[in-house]
Amino acid sequence: MAIAKDFYYQYKQKKVTAEEAVKVVKSGDWVQYGEFAMQPKTLDAALAKRVNELEDVKIRAVCTTFMPEVIKADPERKHFIYNDWHFSALSRRLHENNLCNYIPIAYHEAKKLIEEFLTIDVAFVLVAPMDERGFFNLGPSNSITSYVINKAKTVIVEVNTSVPICLGGNSESVHISQVDYIVESEDNPKLFNLPPAQITETDRQIASQVMNLIEDRCCLQLGIGGLPNAVGALIAQSDLKDLGVHTEMLVDSFVDMYEAGRITGKYKTLDKGKMVYTFALGTDKLYDFLHDNPVCASYPVHYTNDPLMIAQNDKVFAINNAIEVDLYGQVASEASAGRHISGTGGQLDFIYGAFRSKGGKGLICLSSTTTLKDGTVISRIKPTLDPGTIVTVPRSLAYYIVTEFGYAVLKGKSTWERAEALINIAHPDFRDELIKEAERLKIWVRTNRQDS
Repeated sequence: MAIAKDFYYQYKQKKVTAEEAVKVVKSGDWVQYGEFAMQPKTLDAALAKRVNELEDVKIRAVCTTFMPEVIKADPERKHFIYNDWHFSALSRRLHENNLCNYIPIAYHEAKKLIEEFLTIDVAFVLVAPMDERGFFNLGPSNSITSYVINKAKTVIVEVNTSVPICLGGNSESVHISQVDYIVESEDNPKLFNLPPAQITETDRQIASQVMNLIEDRCCLQLGIGGLPNAVGALIAQSDLKDLGVHTEMLVDSFVDMYEAGRITGKYKTLDKGKMVYTFALGTDKLYDFLHDNPVCASYPVHYTNDPLMIAQNDKVFAINNAIEVDLYGQVASEASAGRHISGTGGQLDFIYGAFRSKGGKGLICLSSTTTLKDGTVISRIKPTLDPGTIVTVPRSLAYYIVTEFGYAVLKGKSTWERAEALINIAHPDFRDELIKEAERLKIWVRTNRQDS
């Protein structure tokens, strides 16, 4: 079907060069970049060229996946102030060099936060080419993009032919009537491909513990990293039946599970038969799977991550990573001892939602130990969190904690019961030390210990 003449005319009227488009940015403005794999390189490069014309331009992005030209052009942050809602490995390095700041957020609150608390002067939005009805698809990053478009004073889309058409769901496209300027991407670069996460033997052992908990007809949410990949690989090879998907992030392992026949969504309460997600980040295998695929449903994050929405599906199994857990049950997944590593993301949303789901389980998974740069091995189950460590899941909401040595259910347990359960899944080399510290902190005493 040919593009309607009116839309074609509007396209010609709104199409400009990137250099012309970024002239709308003024000193003091807030500029919103894209999210995850959908970050606009051509507009970023054009804005960077204006470095000496502008002051105090504040930029927000979500999980930066390429080195922004605005940072290269202004390494002393005299002109551009770069901020990120969720740290990638690159964001983390930028932060360590004082080139990026973190914006705390509970992901499901993003709609209200943007509508009521933020200023967005200019939005740069990467999109697929316009269809015959005048819509530009937002590709694999629905997330907060529709809120940004509605709030921004000026909307500039960067059209890239490499962007897959990701079906809704809801709010998966922007109409040309909502767009102020159209820029065509230079060279149409492929979307960012997430490097494959290395799966360790410990990841496989933890994944085996997780597999002991997963049931037929459960509804899956997986985080990012080697462990979720290991879980996905084991599920694909298992005989589990009729799994559903309601997740924040869609990753390559979901493709493997679907193609192995494990995912049908037949027993979901919401979006029956659909793999629901708010953003996808992976390799071309994932993006090719998403393209024009009606089994996948892209939604904005206030839908996917609302704990009350999550809980409407039965048997929600939320599987996420953490950096460390203390004996009180506090979960740290984003920063440790002052070093910022990732972000809150949707972990808290899904742990809470899984608890409220009938038959649901919210799993926080971590290896029992980690090795520091100097070769020192330390326990990731700690007596208390170090100063500067950020709590992602408070002890009152923590549910299942899983290591390669088993799992601990913290709900309804007193402080000494929690400490005992966590010590029992800590590495054996550290258990005596943890017992002594628990006694010193008066949260666990030897007389309370029950023989197994």
